[in-house]
Amino acid sequence: MTLALVSENRSFGGWHRRYRHASSSLGCEMVFAVYLPPQAEAGPVPVLYWLSGLTCTDENFMQKAGAQRVAAELGIAIVAPDTSPRGPGVPGDPDGAWDFGLGAGFYVDATQAPWSTHYRMHDYVVNELPALVEGALPLLPRRGISGHSMGGHGALVAALRNPGRYLSVSAFAPIVHPIDCPWGHKAFSRYLGDDRSAWRAWDACELIATAPERLPLRVDQGEADSFLAEQLKPEALEAACRAAGHPLQLHRHPGYDHSYYFIASFIEAHLRHHAAALLP
Repeated sequence: MTLALVSENRSFGGWHRRYRHASSSLGCEMVFAVYLPPQAEAGPVPVLYWLSGLTCTDENFMQKAGAQRVAAELGIAIVAPDTSPRGPGVPGDPDGAWDFGLGAGFYVDATQAPWSTHYRMHDYVVNELPALVEGALPLLPRRGISGHSMGGHGALVAALRNPGRYLSVSAFAPIVHPIDCPWGHKAFSRYLGDDRSAWRAWDACELIATAPERLPLRVDQGEADSFLAEQLKPEALEAACRAAGHPLQLHRHPGYDHSYYFIASFIEAHLRHHAAALLP
């Protein structure tokens, strides 16, 4: 696979770049973004993989989170993939809804037609994309993973399902218990089928109990988040971690909502959380 440069911008002494490539996991072309800090000009650097939420692309985080300044200071790269496959032949929601299909891949590997042909976002972000970027760019295989909302779900599940692959994990307002919320029911019933026992392998609260690795989880949640009670349910993650003895830092923030104003307010704390594990 080869990378085609789409655009580049100088930022805090490093480079923000967007690349296009053909994805074998997803059966389509994909675009992703990478921020290379100035330290990457002297040699490979650790990398944080960021997974965005419903309706987003690679551009939302890179343009709105304000992460580049701290990433440049720490010497950590950031890779931000898209949130779903795109392009001709990739099916979306038949009703045109925003919470399923295009922009809403949910970071699972779909098993049901017609979604199983393209919607294999877990394999893409965990295996294909890291192999590609770490082979082509000055990135070390010292990985952290983080994300927001649907992407927070994806980050937690990626770390829990793949022990040893990541050194750190965090999430903003994640969907922690998708088998018990409307967004999860809609996505999982279509991507994974009606057998709810198969859904448990893609649910952070279910995976915590048998996780073979106990990476500390950092989760930040705004208390003014309109999705908090129905979709996000951080208390379920808190209970699962308590029952399993899994380390969790759950930070609740009064007045903060689900937007990138919230993410921008606390992204530095997350980057420093990852730096503690990723840097020598």
